[in-house]
Amino acid sequence: MMHGGRRRLKLAAMSSIPKSSQEPRPAFGTVLAPTMTLARFQNGQWGVFDVRPCAPIELHPAAHVLHYASTCFEGFKAYRWADGSVNVFRMDRHIERMRQSAQALVLPEPDPQQLEEMIRATIDRNRDAVPEAPGALYLRPILFGTTPNIGAAGAAATEATLIVLASPVWDYFAGGMKPLRIYVEDVNARTASQTGKVKTGGNYAAALGPTLEARRRYNVDQVLFCPGGSVQETGASNFLLIRDGRLLTRSLDSTFLHGVTRDSVLTLAREEGYHVEERVFDVAELLKWVPDGEAALSGTAAVLAGVGTLVCHGREYRVGSGEVGPHTRKLRERLVSIQRGESPDTHGWTKTV
Repeated sequence: MMHGGRRRLKLAAMSSIPKSSQEPRPAFGTVLAPTMTLARFQNGQWGVFDVRPCAPIELHPAAHVLHYASTCFEGFKAYRWADGSVNVFRMDRHIERMRQSAQALVLPEPDPQQLEEMIRATIDRNRDAVPEAPGALYLRPILFGTTPNIGAAGAAATEATLIVLASPVWDYFAGGMKPLRIYVEDVNARTASQTGKVKTGGNYAAALGPTLEARRRYNVDQVLFCPGGSVQETGASNFLLIRDGRLLTRSLDSTFLHGVTRDSVLTLAREEGYHVEERVFDVAELLKWVPDGEAALSGTAAVLAGVGTLVCHGREYRVGSGEVGPHTRKLRERLVSIQRGESPDTHGWTKTV
């Protein structure tokens, strides 16, 4: 019975993946590839991982994660190149960031070699689900505490589960790049300052309420959190200001996520001759920049998304022409061309799997 149920689920997952380029594409993250990998941490060590159909898992109702949010995750992509090979982008950096998140949440740290093997196995078993360009296979490792103890608010999880999921995703801008509307929140923070750089679900949950409220009131796409007037990040992306020869973004600290896409874009911008500034700046400087500059959000899903309008204290500020700017487009195209194998990778960011 169990085996047959898994087979039906696997077939359902496979059948939900569009085969023809003419078929409508599902929204980002809504389709899972048929196979995942899973490892458990018990008795002070990680067990051997297994490859299994992507299906529901059994979880004790007293599991640490359900009560005390002991969980972190990563998100990155593997790309099918024109020669048919599949290549994953900056896997090492994502593995290391996940280990840092685990440290911050006092979760058992994934063994980097085992996690890489799990990622490679997940990609290999789902190789047929990797879309052609401009699509990709999105990888989602997730780690969570499973110790069954509802009295462990002041104790770390001693048992944990690590899963690597995969999701075929297609062109994020299938209808063309559209400028975003961003609400500037200059009072409240996105999350607690000491966990801002941790990729944990609680941070996204904390940003959801303010984002949905701003969307309802101002018809915006995202909220730019600027606690105390200091520009930080949106609920799901890093924030950049760009203009001729210059790029400005918040300097790294514990209050916001250290994005891998952010790091990649800054590296390429320096190579393109931009003077890159990483420092603290406020909303007043932001609003002075945007009349003749550009603003963009960086992240794994969209790479770079241009901002066309800022909404601050009920007033709208047009960013540049109000459209996605040429610098944003150029930097995005430069990075995407490396990810897809269309330009040389001089940084060792891509690995064939």
